Amino acid sequence: MIKMSLTKLAGVAGLGLLLTAGTGIASAAPNLDSMVNTTCSYQQVTAALNAQGPGPASDLSGSADAMSMLQQFLGMPPGQRRQMANLLAGHPANQPYLGPIEQAFNTCNQF
Repeated sequence: MIKMSLTKLAGVAGLGLLLTAGTGIASAAPNLDSMVNTTCSYQQVTAALNAQGPGPASDLSGSADAMSMLQQFLGMPPGQRRQMANLLAGHPANQPYLGPIEQAFNTCNQF
């Protein structure tokens, strides 16, 4: 049941904007632990994305779907976050954008 709902969430049209909220290419497998175990709030994560430059923040804030997806992700318990993060990281189209998202989760406690 959870797997089905997570798969459905992964298909949300605005999800691409969440994962494209940055530039750069991930050269190695992302460390999903910072995403899964974050104690950051939605405001902290968006501030960390903002700090990376104006493009990512405007892409994210311009998509109600992406903002909703991020809020839902942060509201999930770690086990569900792990499942969602694995789905996102496993999708080939998301590979170039995992680095900036990982960076935001790695630094969000500073905001």
